[in-house]
Amino acid sequence: MTIRIKNDISTEETIKKSRFICQLKRVTTEEEAREFIAAVKKEHYKANHNVSAFAIGDKQEIQRSSDDGEPSGTAGIPMLEILKKRELTDVVAVVTRYFGGIKLGAGGLIRAYAGACNHAIDAAELVRIVEQTQLDLTMAYPLFDNVSRFIATSGLVISDSVFTSEVQMTVFVDTDQVSQLMQDLTEQFSGKLTMALRDKKLVEVDI
Repeated sequence: MTIRIKNDISTEETIKKSRFICQLKRVTTEEEAREFIAAVKKEHYKANHNVSAFAIGDKQEIQRSSDDGEPSGTAGIPMLEILKKRELTDVVAVVTRYFGGIKLGAGGLIRAYAGACNHAIDAAELVRIVEQTQLDLTMAYPLFDNVSRFIATSGLVISDSVFTSEVQMTVFVDTDQVSQLMQDLTEQFSGKLTMALRDKKLVEVDI
């Protein structure tokens, strides 16, 4: 399953007097991710560190991280591991740290950076990317209300209805559920519906 953030987000927390600001941004290319990292570094040029991690591609094919001066393996990699664990892709995370004078140690840094990234994801609206298939249903007028109720109870939404000599109804169904839905419709309405599969598309569904 492919999961993305719906909108860019920024969160902040204080850990032992250090400020940790996490920004998540949707991106589609490595170039976009690096441009955002550079922009954050420019905005927070007085910060001690601007640690980053990003994952791009349907299967997170592109993965990068940077500790930006923190001890090796204590910042960027823990953030990247959170993105991988949460199955989040097409996103760049930058955690800006303003040092507060108290050292956290390696374990404390790992927890702080991973935690900041995790908390930002918790605060974000997430969507999953699914492939849906257009299914057109044609029926006589007396069936319309019953079919509409059946579609609604199946958790689907009618995207369009056209009323001529008959009624044509359009719904979009997760591709892996189309066969079952068509079978259920055939059984429920005794084959009185005409069904036609159309184009497929990728859509974002709120989680």
